[in-house]
Amino acid sequence: MPLFMMVCTDKPGALDTRKATREAHLAYVRDTGCVVQAGPLLDNAGEMAGSLIVLDLPDMAAATAWGMNDPYAKAGLFADVRLQEWKKVIG
Repeated sequence: MPLFMMVCTDKPGALDTRKATREAHLAYVRDTGCVVQAGPLLDNAGEMAGSLIVLDLPDMAAATAWGMNDPYAKAGLFADVRLQEWKKVIG
């Protein structure tokens, strides 16, 4: 299956929203079984300010649907989301 990278930028001042929905987000990541790698993006102060997620799904439509159903997205956490097919070369 192809890989897709999702790069999400949190809305300014949304750290409390991220923290409040983090457990639901992590359960979604775990339970859906399609996340290859993931982790928070950090701001200059070392606080969580976004997400980088690599998905192993059959097509862009499935990746888009996965992103829309993420508890973070449903909570309105993100100011911007970039979803793009990605080709793994190293690692």
